[in-house]
Amino acid sequence: MPTFDLVVVGAGGGPDETNLYLFKPHDAEWHDGVLALEAGSAQGALAAILHQDPLLFSSRNSPTQKTYTAPEIYSFLRCFLVTHAHLDHISGLVMSAGSLKGPRKRIYATKETLNDLENVFSDRIWPNLASWNEDDEDYRLLYSQLNIDNRYREIYPGISVRTMPINHGHNEKGPYGSAAFFIRHNMKNREFLFFGDVEPDTIAAEPRTINVWRAAAPKIPHNLSAIFIECSWPSGRSDDTLYGHLNPPHLIDELVVLATEVVKFRKGEDPGVRIRSVKKQKKNPLTEEELVGALDRLRIYVTHCKDDLTDDSAQPMRNIIVAQIRDLLKKKKLGAEILAVEQGMYIDRIT
Repeated sequence: MPTFDLVVVGAGGGPDETNLYLFKPHDAEWHDGVLALEAGSAQGALAAILHQDPLLFSSRNSPTQKTYTAPEIYSFLRCFLVTHAHLDHISGLVMSAGSLKGPRKRIYATKETLNDLENVFSDRIWPNLASWNEDDEDYRLLYSQLNIDNRYREIYPGISVRTMPINHGHNEKGPYGSAAFFIRHNMKNREFLFFGDVEPDTIAAEPRTINVWRAAAPKIPHNLSAIFIECSWPSGRSDDTLYGHLNPPHLIDELVVLATEVVKFRKGEDPGVRIRSVKKQKKNPLTEEELVGALDRLRIYVTHCKDDLTDDSAQPMRNIIVAQIRDLLKKKKLGAEILAVEQGMYIDRIT
């Protein structure tokens, strides 16, 4: 039985300006309340996909087929979960902030990300349309901090999130962070994992993604069977030009680490949350044979593929990247199913 329904309003990683995922509990209707992951897209992208499929948000549980406009769907939003404040993840939220309808909407993010957003809503880059004050009804957006404390926080009735820090490269000021969210349906005790932008642990100064894998391993596949993770670049791109993103070989490396943690847990080892340099590991303590099928019944949804607008190929970049991932994964025999995420996609298999 599905736990969540999710609509991909946008999944681009630039230069495509779309990046927004809307979801709800499977047994609820969209008009009951919508939650958003990221906020790089808004009503324009929503209107475009509704033009292609007017019944996209109609009830799957009712014989009546109701259609909604983009402003109506956007008015159903209750909150945004934002992994970091790069423009391709927040621009839709910023641009639409002055025309929000419906109840007040919370922006859930780490303190660092909210501070970055506050710099945007500063009456200089954009009018100040968000507030920290719960009682300030003049503002339609409300900052709500997510703590890195290994706990789940309820963000909507029956829905909770656990936030974990990950790397997204570095700049002149030092390392730049992103986040991964474990989204849990409290009553069903089922969840899915959503990553923001990800720097490979094998080249990070301080590996962090491994801690996410260790937290996920005990849940796979019975309590967690879907992971949304970026793979921005195709194979062949050098490490020094990844800019805090994954390509297929690095994504496969990450999935091998996840499979290793899953097998360790099933063997009775406590994965815990430990920080150990992946670069210093001389070899995998488990054999390839022991990892075969470790990720059976797990779906990997690939996001944030960056299109090459200079290439006249009719093949979308997401298809190229996903084909490369599948080829590499087939050799490892880990068992995960790899799926390309694309704009307008309705996912109701998050079980």
